[in-house]
Amino acid sequence: MAVATPFSEKTDEQRAITEMVHQFVDEQVLPIAEEHDHEDKFPEGVVEQMKELGLFGVTIPEEYGGMGLDLTTYAMIVEELSRGWISISGIVNTHFIGSYLLMKFGTDEQRDRFLPRMASGEIRAAFSLSEPGLGSDVQAISTRAKQDGDGWLINGQKMWVTNGLLSGLVFLLAKSDPDADPPYKGMTCFITEKEPGASENSGDFKGLTIPPKIKKMGYKGVESTELVYEDYRVPAENVLGGEEGVGQGFRQMMDALEVGRVNVAARGVGIAQRALELALRYSQERKTFGKPIAQHQAIQFKLADMATKVEAARLLTLKAARLKDAGQRSDLEAGMAKLFASETGKEVVEDAFRIHGGYGYSKEYEIERLYRDAPLLLIGEGTSEIQRMVIGKKLLERNKI
Repeated sequence: MAVATPFSEKTDEQRAITEMVHQFVDEQVLPIAEEHDHEDKFPEGVVEQMKELGLFGVTIPEEYGGMGLDLTTYAMIVEELSRGWISISGIVNTHFIGSYLLMKFGTDEQRDRFLPRMASGEIRAAFSLSEPGLGSDVQAISTRAKQDGDGWLINGQKMWVTNGLLSGLVFLLAKSDPDADPPYKGMTCFITEKEPGASENSGDFKGLTIPPKIKKMGYKGVESTELVYEDYRVPAENVLGGEEGVGQGFRQMMDALEVGRVNVAARGVGIAQRALELALRYSQERKTFGKPIAQHQAIQFKLADMATKVEAARLLTLKAARLKDAGQRSDLEAGMAKLFASETGKEVVEDAFRIHGGYGYSKEYEIERLYRDAPLLLIGEGTSEIQRMVIGKKLLERNKI
């Protein structure tokens, strides 16, 4: 396989793919992002084009109809999509985690049944950990799965499910053994099937209700929902990993969150990159005291810090992805990348907002949307505080005296 040079950081294949996605974002995503964001409207047309480009099957093996690309290339693609609109990247990110879970932990039958349709975008995936009464404390989940004949009955309420309404699959974590000690050993991941777009599922999927989507400050266009399971029946063959997967759900989900943190980091890099582009353009157009504000030292200092942070965040993200691709431990590096890149996204967007002055506060300027979108990355898939706890713990584990 071709390798990246130390200077380009991309193989020829990676460069071709990212240039294609970059062009797609410039021509198809950026022109519609403001309208869809303001109306909180799902970008159906863009999603159809993403299907045609194969973006829902980027990491799915070719034997199932995907591209079979590695995590590093996927992170580069996510950066480009997020540069246009992080809601677009959100549509593929949860789908990617679902496909990752299937590829690593699914049975052959589960892969054969779901991956080809996921690769084409015919069905899209979501995953669900959070509940109304908890966020980062995953071991405290209250959703229950009880064995019933040759299947399971699920009861509980999930929260903040991206793609919750329009997805066809939800990878759901539930307690299958509430008495397990420690609690994480009593959790199982279920592949719950549903009717895309139906708020009340019926037939084979009855027992699942989806309340109206949650109204959010940013991250619009893609739906975030609750999921309410009431005696929802899951056949035994939909336990992730089959019979051996019972009680393994926590470990499976934590593994998936490790790669999930890489793609959240890539989203931070993408939104920061776009904010830097907007700041560079505006600072050369806007004049004060007879010259472009880019010629004022105060603005140049901001631009210098912004560009440095973006580059550092990108390199941290690529390192974490490459370690994972190489089969090495990357939990520490993924945590570092997610922490630094998400904080960088927020900081660079705020600096760009300041450079825009009063216009940054106007909905007519793109920076206003970025300013509302960036905070999501500070809390999604583990808050910055949780990342610091993870990083500190992993550092001590690797450096015991």
